[in-house]
Amino acid sequence: MFSRILTSGLIAGAVTGLIAALLQLYFVQPVLLHAELYESGQLVHFGADVIDAHQDIGPFDWTRNGLSVLFTMMVYAGYGLMLMALMAVSESQGNAVTARQGLLWGLAGFLTMQLAPAFGLAPEVPGVGAAHVEIRAIWWLGTALATGLALWLIAFGKGWAAWGAALVLILAPHLIGAPQPDAYIGPVPPELSAEFAGRALGAGAMAWVLLGLLGGWFWQREGQNAPLPQTA
Repeated sequence: MFSRILTSGLIAGAVTGLIAALLQLYFVQPVLLHAELYESGQLVHFGADVIDAHQDIGPFDWTRNGLSVLFTMMVYAGYGLMLMALMAVSESQGNAVTARQGLLWGLAGFLTMQLAPAFGLAPEVPGVGAAHVEIRAIWWLGTALATGLALWLIAFGKGWAAWGAALVLILAPHLIGAPQPDAYIGPVPPELSAEFAGRALGAGAMAWVLLGLLGGWFWQREGQNAPLPQTA
């Protein structure tokens, strides 16, 4: 079982991480680099000069982008291992795991790790006002744990008690409220911030769905190729 989790999780996660990195390089990073020009003062919002929203952001940085690809692959490999472990628990309870069901697992992962936390703490461009990173990290982790447990109760819980608990878990972090800055500041145009948040979440959704699909397919495939237990 452990080797099945390790093999399926690492392969599915690495492949997904590579594709996620390419999505980020093409769709997300240009917006991020554009925002960095405002943070550094090279561009000024409402400045005297008219600024092209699609201007060239400079040469391709092989070192920075290569490290980004490697880091993203490592992150999604970790996500893949977590997803496979949860699939193993689900299968041990009598629930089959296939590639098609993996799509739902991936969607649940996106809701847990990205969309639910983003409801309170949206993806941010450089230079914006924000609360202390430690407080934000605690709220983010609590929101992810609560949302993940809620989705598990919705999928596998039985009865109104489980579903009611799931509703409380989903709402609780947002009723408590995400930590916010004392003042909203930042040199980046709000249009650019909105574009960054939308693209980051969109790329994340595609990556998580792919991770679930590949994870479910590898899990099913490894299960079919597993040796049969020896009988006396």
